Amino acid sequence: MPKLVVINQAGEERAIDAATGRTVMEVIRDNSFDELLALCGGCCSCATCHVHIDPAFADKLPKMSEDENDLLDSSDHRDANSRLSCQLPVTDAVDGMRVTIAKED
Repeated sequence: MPKLVVINQAGEERAIDAATGRTVMEVIRDNSFDELLALCGGCCSCATCHVHIDPAFADKLPKMSEDENDLLDSSDHRDANSRLSCQLPVTDAVDGMRVTIAKED
């Protein structure tokens, strides 16, 4: 089972198990990281699951869709490593990926 290292908004890190076939958003949410709101439940319609991913894993993730890009444009905290965690599937390729929960807008 892949592991993710999640960094909360206070900078605290915690390694969590991430079942393949789920999304990074579901895994973070289900591991009691309450600051990841994920209000739309994973429909790519709100950007409240904004995270910053480890750039070393960028090529192991699906390409960003136009919808995801548009939603991230609404964030003051967007950077080159920003993604919506609801759009990131957990696969064996992301084992060890560090994910930082973005500050809320």
